[in-house]
Amino acid sequence: MVIAAFIIAFFFAMNIGGSGAAATMGAAYGSGALSNKRIALVICAIAIFLGSLSGEEVVKTIGSGIVPSSILQTELVVIVLAAATISLFAANVLGIPLSTSEVTVGSVVGAGIAYQSLYVGKLLWIVSFWLITPLAAFSLAFLIGKWLKRKTFQQNKWIGFLLVVAGFFEAFSAGMNNVANAVGPLVGAGLLSVQHGIIFGGLFVALGALFFGSRVLETNGKKITAFSQLEGCIISGIGATLVIISSLFGLPVPLTQITTSAIIGIGTTKSGFSIWQKQIVIQVLKVWVVSPIFALAVSYSLIKLLLHSDIYTAIAIVSVCFATLGTMSLKKTMTEERRSFHEHGGGI
Repeated sequence: MVIAAFIIAFFFAMNIGGSGAAATMGAAYGSGALSNKRIALVICAIAIFLGSLSGEEVVKTIGSGIVPSSILQTELVVIVLAAATISLFAANVLGIPLSTSEVTVGSVVGAGIAYQSLYVGKLLWIVSFWLITPLAAFSLAFLIGKWLKRKTFQQNKWIGFLLVVAGFFEAFSAGMNNVANAVGPLVGAGLLSVQHGIIFGGLFVALGALFFGSRVLETNGKKITAFSQLEGCIISGIGATLVIISSLFGLPVPLTQITTSAIIGIGTTKSGFSIWQKQIVIQVLKVWVVSPIFALAVSYSLIKLLLHSDIYTAIAIVSVCFATLGTMSLKKTMTEERRSFHEHGGGI
């Protein structure tokens, strides 16, 4: 079980790195400030590893700040990590972008509920920052974007260099905050010290960015080119600043949602508040709610089934999930039927 815990944790860490690469160096690569993809990934990996060395406060929060470390036995750690991994895998299959930090916290909370041992005050503090940081990112980006509209800036190599530096610090902040998601449960169970956890966790997250981040970097880089290099500096700079500050207080926060909120803030200054009618805003809000709840349900179900041999509770939760998916599918089908009915002259 100990070996399984390490394998799952480090595999999870590599997936964190692979998905986090795009969010950090995408703007620099997509805008042409860094034309070589391999160099972009190397810079990302180095920054992530260096950031992880300062991430011990977040590791402590994941390991012992949400639930007592006394309940984190090896078997439970394997299930918590497996639940987070399964949640991310299922989300990837369904095409739903989940937050790594929220998935991990949700998995740990599922364990706490299963054992009726949860630090509710600390959890509420963490969840409040899941709302505060994206709002802060939007507000800062909106205000800075408004100020930039009154100024004239020439595109030059120094802005490109500044964008690379901003991307480096955003990758640094990702390492500082996200490494805890993979190794925090191991530290809480006493399988790793905090120091060894941030070193090994940082190494595997960095390796994940280096070897698995290419496709994600390419996709994100192409999407981000609608912004100028200066706007990219603002987005990356705001994301890095907010995540680093949160990490110093030991708070796991969703980097992707913070970055997206900053993008929406810049977009609002250019297109007005009509951008809030787009699906991206609705998607961000749904992800904020779905990520932790989905992971919580998976973690709780696995614990009840595998550790407590409570198959009835597990069946009930799975049934609720299928009923929810079925209801959503039925609603979609009925909406399509109504649309088809009206389009073919069956209605007004």
